[in-house]
Amino acid sequence: MANAILKRTVEIVRDRLGHALDDVTIDRVAIGLFFTGVKLSTGHAGACATPVKDIPDAVCCPGSAMAMPFPGKLRGRRAADLLDEAMEQVGIRRTLGIATLNALAQMANEDRVDERIEIVEGLDAFAAAQVGVDDTVVVVGAFVPFLRELRRIGARHWVLEKDPSTLKPHEMPYFREAERAPEVVPEADVLIITGTTLANDTLGDLIALAKPSARIVVVGPTVTIIPDAFFERGCHILGGIKVTDADAFLDILSEGGSGYHFFGKSATKITLRKRL
Repeated sequence: MANAILKRTVEIVRDRLGHALDDVTIDRVAIGLFFTGVKLSTGHAGACATPVKDIPDAVCCPGSAMAMPFPGKLRGRRAADLLDEAMEQVGIRRTLGIATLNALAQMANEDRVDERIEIVEGLDAFAAAQVGVDDTVVVVGAFVPFLRELRRIGARHWVLEKDPSTLKPHEMPYFREAERAPEVVPEADVLIITGTTLANDTLGDLIALAKPSARIVVVGPTVTIIPDAFFERGCHILGGIKVTDADAFLDILSEGGSGYHFFGKSATKITLRKRL
């Protein structure tokens, strides 16, 4: 389903931009430790989580480096070409494709009004989910601010994570191995999923495990701010980003920065949700 969401979103972007897409090229690429960013010739930018642990070529030495898409060589390439890699490739090439898709989505969403969708800049996706003390929450990915807020509220919660080393000792009682998703996810009244699952093709499986009444939130810079395909497949809230200063944003990514470094400076949070 994750691939289906990508495919549908790419179709929407191509349809909205039409022939204008033909003239859009890649101006700059930054492959960072946490996120990869793409800036377009139009000035728009987008990001995707960098799959460092899943890149077999991310090792020394020259032989492996030959297979990597060097950022400098991508400058001037048609953005439309990288869209195809969002669906057809894996690893860092898919990452670049999704980052390009997210940049084009920001371009395609300008001045667009959809009465079915509420778009709120600066609103945190966790706040939009309106988690209550009586809710059981399952968080896919180590979202430290979300986990902190869940402990403050006192809501019953679990965190599914592939790498437990990303969690602090006081968070470990809530840890569940990612392989236990079929057991844990159906318990969720609120299911919060990292957008990285879009890149590794696990989003669809997680959505399918949720009970029908669950509120499903997909969040992170990897999330595309065109929500149609997500909402069509059961998601209720998307938490993405809007890049406000493309060059400063890519500078931060290239220096190993994350949301702590770019939110409120070169990017802002943006939440999209279905209108009741």
